[in-house]
Amino acid sequence: MTTLTSKTVLLTGASRGLGVYIARALAKEQATIVCVSRSQLGLAQTCNVIQAAGGKAIAIPFDVRNIAQLSTLVQQAQDIVGPIDVLINNAGIEINGAFANYSLAEIQSIFNTNLLAVMELTRLLLPSMMERGSGRIVNIASLAGKKGVAFNSVYSASKAGLMMWTDAMRQELVGTGVNISVVCPGYVSQTGMTVDTRVPAPKLAGISTPKSVANAIVSAIKHKKAEVIVNQNLIMESLTKFMLAIGQLSPTSVDRIYRWLGVVNFNQKRAENRVKDSYVAIESHHA
Repeated sequence: MTTLTSKTVLLTGASRGLGVYIARALAKEQATIVCVSRSQLGLAQTCNVIQAAGGKAIAIPFDVRNIAQLSTLVQQAQDIVGPIDVLINNAGIEINGAFANYSLAEIQSIFNTNLLAVMELTRLLLPSMMERGSGRIVNIASLAGKKGVAFNSVYSASKAGLMMWTDAMRQELVGTGVNISVVCPGYVSQTGMTVDTRVPAPKLAGISTPKSVANAIVSAIKHKKAEVIVNQNLIMESLTKFMLAIGQLSPTSVDRIYRWLGVVNFNQKRAENRVKDSYVAIESHHA
C-alpha cells in the first residue's frame, strides 16, 4: 500500500487530541475516514477538518471500552463504507497515580481502552483483511511502553502489553498481505494526554509536535514500518533508542536518567494534582 487514496480507514479516538491531527493527515492523502469516539460534538468537528483537507468522513459515536459491543461498531462501519482497509487504534486513556491509590475501575478502564479494545477490533477486522490479502493495522503505543514510568505504572503496563502483542502479531501475519505496526510517541506538545498547564512536560526528555506524530503514522502505513519511535527530531530519536538499549543491560541506569530528565517528578506532580482535584470535587459536591 504505497497510497492511501480512496482507502477506508477506521480511526478510534478521533474526536480530540492526536486523533484530529491523524485525521487531517489521512484526509490530505484523500482517504475515507470512519471516525470513532464517544463525543458527537468532537466527531462533528473532526469531520469538518477532514472535509476541509480533501478527505471523506463518516462519524460513528461509540465508547470502545464497551468491548462486547465492538462487533456492532464494526458491522455499522462496514454497512456504511464497505471493507476496512486500515485500522488505526488511537484511542487511549492515561491516569497518573501511585499504584496503591488506583481503583480497580480505573485499572480496568485503562486496559479496556488501551489494550483489550485494540485486540478485539483487530480480531473482528482481521478475517476480512486476510481474505482480501491486504490490510494495515497501526497501534499507537508510547515510550512509556518501552520503559516503565513511575506514577504511571498502569498506563506503562497497558502500552507494553500492546507493543508485545503487536510484535507477536507481526510475526503471525507474515505472508498474509496484512501488516501491523506500532508507533511510540514520547511527550507531545499542544494537545493530548501529557498537556498540563500546571505541570509542563520535561523538555530534556524531548517533545514532539502532534503533526510530526501524525505524519509518522501515515508513513508507517504506507511503508509497512514495524515500529516507529517519535521524539522531537532524529537526534532525540537516536538518543532515545540508545538509552532504551542501555536499559536492556542495566535498567537502574535508565531509572537514574529518567529522574535526571524530570520524568518521574513530572508524573508524580500530575498524580498529586489528580488527588487534589478529586478532593476539590468532593468538597464542592458536599458544599
